Amino acid sequence: MDLPNVMEIARQLKLENREGLHARPAVKLVDTANRFKCDVVIKADGRDINAKSMMSVLTLGAARGTVLNFVASGEDAKEAMDAIEALIVSKFDEE
Repeated sequence: MDLPNVMEIARQLKLENREGLHARPAVKLVDTANRFKCDVVIKADGRDINAKSMMSVLTLGAARGTVLNFVASGEDAKEAMDAIEALIVSKFDEE
C-alpha cells in the first residue's frame, strides 16, 4: 500500500511585534492557520501547540523576540506556512 505524499514544512519565526503573541495577534494567527486543511503545530518549550486552537496558542505567552518553531503538514502546508510567515513578518499589522 502506497502512502500519499504528505508535505511537511518547518520554519523558525521570530515575533517582532511590540506586545508579542497576546490576544489580538493570537486571533489572527489562529484564523490564518484555520484557512488551511493542513495541520499546523508550534513547537515551544518541549510542547507541541495546535496553532488552530485559540486556547492552546494563548498558553504560549510568547513575548517579543521569541523564536517559535512552526511545522505544517498536509497538502497545503507550504501555502499555510507562507501565510503564517507573512502575518508574523508584518508584525500582525499592529505597527
